[in-house]
Amino acid sequence: MADASKYADNIKKYAKKYNQAAAEKIVGHLGIALRNRDSSLVSCSDETELQRVREKWCRGKLAVADKNPEIDAVIQSVCAKLKPEGGNKSRVTFYYLLAEHYGKLDMLAK
Repeated sequence: MADASKYADNIKKYAKKYNQAAAEKIVGHLGIALRNRDSSLVSCSDETELQRVREKWCRGKLAVADKNPEIDAVIQSVCAKLKPEGGNKSRVTFYYLLAEHYGKLDMLAK
């Protein structure tokens, strides 16, 4: 089981509720990407990065079938929510908030 404890406070700051099992699954999913500062963060000003989030996380892992503009709008809402974090947002928190929005936390926690 992946350790999500170092991300818990940041997630709790923005999420409606904290699902530790789902957070651990996200950390496990991201794996070695979290070891590198650059890949552990999401840059909301990088269009390529946001497309990767849409395709790999929202479509791939969360199986969201919405049209691109709809998913992109949700991604932008997460960017806005995390604006207090500055230029780069924690990838774990970002992915958690997307999963929460789409009602997929319980699916991840299994």
